Amino acid sequence: MVPGVCGMTKAYRSVSGLWRLYFVSVRCALLAGSLLLAMPAEAQFAPGQTLLIDADDTLWENNIYFERAIAAFISYLNHKEYSREQVREKLNEVERENVRQHGYGLVSFRRALVTCFESLSTGPITPEKHERIMSFAQSIADQEIELLEGVAETLPVLASRHRLILMTKGNQVEQVDKLARSGLRDYFTAVEVPREKDPEAYREVCGRYELAPHTTWMIGNSPKSDINPALACGLHAVYIHHPYTWVLEHEVRDEAPAGQHFLEVESFGDLVKWF
Repeated sequence: MVPGVCGMTKAYRSVSGLWRLYFVSVRCALLAGSLLLAMPAEAQFAPGQTLLIDADDTLWENNIYFERAIAAFISYLNHKEYSREQVREKLNEVERENVRQHGYGLVSFRRALVTCFESLSTGPITPEKHERIMSFAQSIADQEIELLEGVAETLPVLASRHRLILMTKGNQVEQVDKLARSGLRDYFTAVEVPREKDPEAYREVCGRYELAPHTTWMIGNSPKSDINPALACGLHAVYIHHPYTWVLEHEVRDEAPAGQHFLEVESFGDLVKWF
């Protein structure tokens, strides 16, 4: 081979090797960047927090089934003098009183449907009509548990970092049964089902488990039951929006007092960014 050509060949190989090394470096950098983007952001709050977590419409769907049953009930009543909105308002009124006297749950809901029907119907409730009304509530009882988006993936992560306590109001038997059917029971160190979630209920739970307010959070979708009473007794709160929160749980959200945190997230999965 001609010496000059041999030198040029060596130089070409050297330059091409450098270019290959450059492209490999660039590719590695791009891959590393992609991996960093795929990794979850560092949690904002240190491990060891206590997270009180609501159940209905926070972990699984609930109110949409009541809404469907109510829509079927109103259609069945088919009142000729009152609009659907007026019938619904009457049912809300009956439910408020029923909850006050008998608590939450399907038993109370069945009673509310019958009472509303009796007060608005022009004729008596026959056994056939009573059975049909009961079927609307039974459709809720027969419903399979449907976890909300992100719950199945997020709850194990939270449980590995923090202490989780389920705190949901309602009928004790019904709520414990739903939790068992959900497959989520093992992630919670305790389960609390108070008759009402007011400041006193939160104080009792904090006292029972010796919870420190500055590391305790209430997480849920209800301003009335999850956010405002928790803030009122010195806890932090996280509001997770749900488009079909029960109308009786609507309330203007309070501002967090000085030294307390209030967070608002779009979905349950967003909690890993904070916890």
